[in-house]
Amino acid sequence: MSRVTVPIGPQHPLLKEPIALRLDVVGERVVAAEIEIGYVHRGLERLLQGRTFQQGVAVVERICGICSHAHTTAYCQAVEALIDVDLPPRAAAIRTLLCELERLHSHLLWLGVLSEAIGFTTVFMYAWRDREQVLDAMELISGGRIAHGANVVGGVREDVSPAQAREVLTMLRQLETQLGLYQELVERDRSFHRRTRGIAVLSAAQVQAYGVVGPMARASGATLDIRRSAPYAAYGWLEVPAAVTNEGDVWARAWTRVQELQHSIDLCRTLLSALPAGPLARRVAERVQAGEAVSRVEAPRGELFYYVRSEGERTAARVKARTPTLPALLAMAELLPGLQTGDIAAVVAGCDLCMACADR
Repeated sequence: MSRVTVPIGPQHPLLKEPIALRLDVVGERVVAAEIEIGYVHRGLERLLQGRTFQQGVAVVERICGICSHAHTTAYCQAVEALIDVDLPPRAAAIRTLLCELERLHSHLLWLGVLSEAIGFTTVFMYAWRDREQVLDAMELISGGRIAHGANVVGGVREDVSPAQAREVLTMLRQLETQLGLYQELVERDRSFHRRTRGIAVLSAAQVQAYGVVGPMARASGATLDIRRSAPYAAYGWLEVPAAVTNEGDVWARAWTRVQELQHSIDLCRTLLSALPAGPLARRVAERVQAGEAVSRVEAPRGELFYYVRSEGERTAARVKARTPTLPALLAMAELLPGLQTGDIAAVVAGCDLCMACADR
């Protein structure tokens, strides 16, 4: 059979963000894969230079529309380390609450995207319906569905009232009743298993070699979770369960995220039932002492790393982000060769790529 190059993207129904795949195909089997990125590069790290540290919060929040709160949390933590300011306990709890709500909406979005890619359109509709409830809860607390504007250097901007807490708890109860559908899909549905079991297996050695993080790594046996290994915000007094399995295939990535949906619901309940009293933020000086700091958070897709350098001015000298998508892209390039063309959609969707994060 002849070897044919099949281009996918940068605009394609399979892709929710621009990325170019060049697949060499013989018959129905992929024999080589190349990935081209950079289509949504906006120069946001350069834009942060010359902005005050508080202004930088609004910039990093727009790096990604799915994990915007994770970006501002990591950035604020780095600046707070430079200033040497302690986060008020109530602010830490509210930050953590929004982190877990964001994880819920991101995992539900991913589950919907994967389901549609492999032909489970009804599950896609259900998952995105439930995601809307989570976004409504985040909007109730922060005033924003995508860019929440909740974090500031030194704390948070918005409080959670008792009435808001009751509404969020009601949403969590409703969402929990739907989890049985997703658990049954992943654990028992034979059609789902045929499309995901044994597909694109990522080994533990590959996870380590490429630096893969987050649910994709935990689906291959890695135990890394920044919430557990290096607790931040309120995670120091929360018990975060581990959702780890060793299969490493598309099914395992779905199983891991469905388990984490329940974990996030439980964490949100714990936080809402024991919100500490106290201020929402500390007063901080506009001028930050010279130095550099790093910060890590467990974003929905995995470890999000921020580096911030100050030269003693009111503005940042350098801000650098390392997002979870780039190692996932490197791993995906290794996973595609050898697959049937019919499995490409499941693999691309299963890797949970965010090109806005990767390109910045």
